[in-house]
Amino acid sequence: MAPFLIIVTAILAAATVAVNGCSPADRAALLAFRKELTEPYLGVFDSWSGDNCCVNWYGVSCDSTTGRVTDVNLRGESEDVIFESTGRSGYMSGKISPAICKIEHLTTLIVADWKAISGEIPPCITSLSSLRIMDLIGNQISGQIPTDIGKLQRLTVLNLADNAISGEIPPSIVNLASLKHLDLSNNRLSGEVPADFGKLTMLSRALLNRNQLSGSIPVSIAKIYRLADLDLSANRFTGSVPAEFGRMRVLSTLNLDSNSLSGQIPSTLLSNSGMGILNLSRNGLEGTIPDVFGPNSYFMALDLSYNGLQGRVPGSLCSAKYIGHLDLSHNHLCGSIPMGEPFDHLEASSFSSNDCLCGNPLKTC
Repeated sequence: MAPFLIIVTAILAAATVAVNGCSPADRAALLAFRKELTEPYLGVFDSWSGDNCCVNWYGVSCDSTTGRVTDVNLRGESEDVIFESTGRSGYMSGKISPAICKIEHLTTLIVADWKAISGEIPPCITSLSSLRIMDLIGNQISGQIPTDIGKLQRLTVLNLADNAISGEIPPSIVNLASLKHLDLSNNRLSGEVPADFGKLTMLSRALLNRNQLSGSIPVSIAKIYRLADLDLSANRFTGSVPAEFGRMRVLSTLNLDSNSLSGQIPSTLLSNSGMGILNLSRNGLEGTIPDVFGPNSYFMALDLSYNGLQGRVPGSLCSAKYIGHLDLSHNHLCGSIPMGEPFDHLEASSFSSNDCLCGNPLKTC
């Protein structure tokens, strides 16, 4: 289609929506949704008046052809003029009304960073078959993740972080075949991560840190070949660190710190040239540190502190391409610290509280 025709088509579509207005059912659902929320400072809902919710209703977007509401995008932290003019971030209380489920063509639901929105996620949310983004981060939402969350087959982003959500991760979550970003961090989730979590093959980020999750770490996660960022820190995981994680070609950030993991550090993790941030601190890991570093090793941060590691500091660390932050403190390491890079720029705190380490930057041997 010629550029002129594209422009004309877009203008006609916008004009159609402007004249015909939004769906009365969608408008009624939005007003019922708004009725359950209180926003006292910014006036974000002042524009929610008149018959046409597709024009100038703050945070609301519609399909230009059908006039059906597709997006509800309400962020409590924004660079929007309405925030800049008052010089404050958002604050909103109330709850998310089940009326939102009546907006049948909704693809985006963002009600984020309002600090005081409470109540539960309406279970009917799983009936929104077109939903692609659900972002409810930064509120006080409680209750459980809807049991049949797996019905949202088009969902690519699920962000429920920084709330008070409890219960277990629903087994059906592994059916979210399109999910790319999952953030459930800083909640009160308990129980085990579903053993078949690896079915989420489209995931690039999985953040489950700062919960009360327990059991072993599912080995199936290693099947998520697109996964670049995995954070399971500050939970109650037990068992060993899966050696299979070291064979994941895309995984570059792995945080498993502050759990109750045991066993030895898999050599595959330290020899994986794609691993850039690895934090295994504050666990119960034992044995020696695998001496498997090489010219392709590039760690921006490597933290093995507060474990039960023994033996010497690996000499092969000197052959690494780059080691930024290194912390081997609070273990049972012994012997002389290798000379040269990266040890020339490290401080004594990187090696403190071990059994008998010596050499620069500690006391001479």
